[in-house]
Amino acid sequence: MTALTSSPTRTPHRTYSRRASLVVLCAGALMTILDGTIVTVAMPAMQTDLGFSGAGLAWVVNAYLIPFGGLLLLAGRLGDLLGRKRMFTAGIAVFTVASVLCGLATSRGLLIAARAVQGAGGAMTSAVVLGMLVAPTRRQPHIRYSPEPREQARAIAVFSAVGAGGATLGTFLGGALTQALSWHWIFLINLPIGVVAWLAAVRVLSPERGAGLRDGADYPGAALVTGALMLTVYVIVGAGARDRTATLLLAALALALFVAFAARQTRADRPLLRPRLFRSRLLTGANAVQVLMVATMYGFQFIGALYIQRVLQFGELATGLAFLPAPLAIGLLMTTLSARTVGRFGAYPVLLTGLVLIAGGMALLSRAPADGSYPTDVLPPMLLLAAGFAAAMPPLTGLAMSGAPEEDAGVASGLFNTTQVVGGSLGLAALSTLAASHTDALLAGGAELVPATAEGYRLAFRVATGIAVAALVLAGAMLRPRNR
Repeated sequence: MTALTSSPTRTPHRTYSRRASLVVLCAGALMTILDGTIVTVAMPAMQTDLGFSGAGLAWVVNAYLIPFGGLLLLAGRLGDLLGRKRMFTAGIAVFTVASVLCGLATSRGLLIAARAVQGAGGAMTSAVVLGMLVAPTRRQPHIRYSPEPREQARAIAVFSAVGAGGATLGTFLGGALTQALSWHWIFLINLPIGVVAWLAAVRVLSPERGAGLRDGADYPGAALVTGALMLTVYVIVGAGARDRTATLLLAALALALFVAFAARQTRADRPLLRPRLFRSRLLTGANAVQVLMVATMYGFQFIGALYIQRVLQFGELATGLAFLPAPLAIGLLMTTLSARTVGRFGAYPVLLTGLVLIAGGMALLSRAPADGSYPTDVLPPMLLLAAGFAAAMPPLTGLAMSGAPEEDAGVASGLFNTTQVVGGSLGLAALSTLAASHTDALLAGGAELVPATAEGYRLAFRVATGIAVAALVLAGAMLRPRNR
């Protein structure tokens, strides 16, 4: 189905084609991942130029996250039906055009609207990538070829490295572009990248046919799950800005939409998300573990950045530079060791080892004091977390996708990306709220600002350690290989 396939006879041309396809898929995904975090450092400049209020400024991020998280599942299913290459290239086009509109925005409304379109394009691009990496294909009638295990593990490792590194790299690039040029360029830089990625995707990725809309379109189900996911992300990202009653009511509405969607899937002739998918222990378990693991890592990424800025007193660009060792370590370990270790020891023990390292890194970070230093209190646990994530993410991805049949690879990819967004949003909302409320309580008791802030972050890191341990226990219980 995709260019990332093997044949009985390996040739240099096929090897080049697979590598070129991997580069194209990673480039398209990297643009969307970067834009989730690249705006963070540039937001004060946007607020000054466009006159955002404090609450309104949050919508620069929320307007992207809500359609991105809400449309992943639908985009993945449409990729199965219309063709994943078609969905991927259309997503790059939408994302690139929306990026230009963001960069040219001279009003708050235009920027927020363009960010929402960016989120939709990002969902279209990201939802089908994993399906294109691992799904088998047909090169000749009645003959099916699949990616070789080592080759597939390497492709997943590279893609995971791009995803993990891109999120952290966005913080650095946002500060660098804003300081050197202006905040407009964090969006305009996507124009040349998007054009090149689109042309390369059209040329390099293998053409394919989807099942067709008549074979699997469930429009009522699509409306229910998209609404439920968008509302869920909206509830999570805005939980701190509204009262508890409104949050509970919106959460209840989102839950009701999910229940209605689940009921619809059991009765629909062509369900959007086939219930039999969740009978796969690997797919269900891997997605559940990912929610907990990504919640932990997002806690490190965002609260760790706040600790560096507010406790260690680093500037914006210095904070971005302080985080660079994480994506560098993740990229190096994933691309050089991940496929080899998974091939030698198996996905399950490598995943558990990675989760142990993540829990250990968070435990070390939870001891960071108010008078700490970056080399002794931040860098060692950061490298431990990076090593853990580099070890855990590729085998977790492989286990999740191995539990999905070929015809559902797109929707399984969308589901895996959806749980990643939901897990990250939940972790960020819960841990940041916990840290802020604990800090406020200490300040009300007469504590000084910096020690109270540091103690709030330490509490969040301790809770994140517990979440990582829970991910480890869940992985051990649900993803253990079964003897035949």
